[in-house]
Amino acid sequence: MTHSIKNVLWATDFSEESKEALAYARFFAKTFGAKLTALHVVPDFSPALYELWPQAQAELTGKIEATKISAQAQLDHVCKTEGVCPDKVVIREGSAAKVILETAKQEGADLIVVGRKGIAGREQNLIGSVTHQILRSAHVPVLVTKGTKARPEAIKKILVPTDFTVEEDIERDHAWKLAKGLKASLKFLYVLELFGHEFRLTDEMFASVLKKLQARKKREHEDVEITEDVTKAVHSYEGIIDYAETHKFDLIVMSTTVRKLARYFLGSTTEKVIAHSRVPVFAVPREQ
Repeated sequence: MTHSIKNVLWATDFSEESKEALAYARFFAKTFGAKLTALHVVPDFSPALYELWPQAQAELTGKIEATKISAQAQLDHVCKTEGVCPDKVVIREGSAAKVILETAKQEGADLIVVGRKGIAGREQNLIGSVTHQILRSAHVPVLVTKGTKARPEAIKKILVPTDFTVEEDIERDHAWKLAKGLKASLKFLYVLELFGHEFRLTDEMFASVLKKLQARKKREHEDVEITEDVTKAVHSYEGIIDYAETHKFDLIVMSTTVRKLARYFLGSTTEKVIAHSRVPVFAVPREQ
């Protein structure tokens, strides 16, 4: 069977969160028969610093090289102690988010796996700046883990929040492929907000979505369990988080943008779910 994930890029800063991210990266690579690429980015020094302090250039360059050697040693240690040996190791210097995105493109990664905060995170419920930049600009899905020290043995329940927009076909497609590969069930959730915008929810909306998926089940001969539900909350992100945690979902699939033209802006609902949920989020860019 052809899988949608053929190369998983694990970006690590050797923080505790990146260890959990590695567990998920390994799980996805193993499940989908994908290549696992490990990436560590060594911070570089501003050229302006070299100009202001030219006599230190040799020393700073030496420190960068020493950091690269240390990073390789740590990855070798992970291979020996955790039994996770990436198919390829990339160690580069530069701005972390920029290098991660460039490497994902160069290596042909289908999935980027990162921790929510890493060493850049400072508050419990915030997304680290590097992860935030990756989410805003990535052209492939980004799996954000949560620092709960989880070691996935299986992903059986996938939650897909929905607002019935046409653009959602992209994340539905990803959710479907994940469910097939992981042998998981799909639950489509609509959150009826109690305040704010007025939403109209009809049985026909869910019926339209489910009809397409049922047709796909029949066409592809896949026995994927598909259900739907409606919940109420003051804010949609709160409803999603509460539902996912209460019903013990293993993964949430959402898009990273509000609308097609919002390439450089994270959707507020998605951002808040990633920031506050304890369930990993598979974030899908709507612009492919």
